[in-house]
Amino acid sequence: LVYLMEGVEDIPEVVMTAGLPWNWESFPDYLDRLDERQFDMDVAAQVPHAPLRVYVMGDRAVAKEPATADDIAKMRKLAKEAIEAGALGFSTSRSLNHKATDGTVTPTYGSASDELAGIAGGLKEAGTGVLQLISDWDDPEQEIGIVRRMMEESGRPMATTVIQMHNNPDRWRDTLSRVEQANNDGLPLKAQVCGRPIGVFMG
Repeated sequence: LVYLMEGVEDIPEVVMTAGLPWNWESFPDYLDRLDERQFDMDVAAQVPHAPLRVYVMGDRAVAKEPATADDIAKMRKLAKEAIEAGALGFSTSRSLNHKATDGTVTPTYGSASDELAGIAGGLKEAGTGVLQLISDWDDPEQEIGIVRRMMEESGRPMATTVIQMHNNPDRWRDTLSRVEQANNDGLPLKAQVCGRPIGVFMG
């Protein structure tokens, strides 16, 4: 997970391994550790799918094996616990842009609809929280189906990415039309755009 964050967010490995105390295990523990510190700005946290999946499934998550019914039930319970402790919501990535430094794609890439809807159900049980799904929208029908199922299962609002691809310059239009249709159908889906091109080299 450290190498995943190094690859996705360009945070050097040493900052995370030596600079963080790693004195928590559960999400409520993590929020308690944040409460012990002082910040010059407001801090909010979402339940990230990758560490949740790895915590429950171990190496099977990294190998991107399908989650079992028992795995999903455990992730759902932990998501509910995190929301009740103060997490803003649950976030998942289905983007090939999210890779560890060795090129390994995020453990959440390609997660099945059953898994994502099951975790979203934890927010329904908690009665609050927002959903976020980051996607490249390579298969628009599949992606909007997953988005809709997560929202219908949880009854919670969602935000999703809208991106423009060089090989498909009108993809953003298609995504926005699907977002609009979801809202017309009573599903509170919001579109998010990046503040900079994804391909900008940083570091």
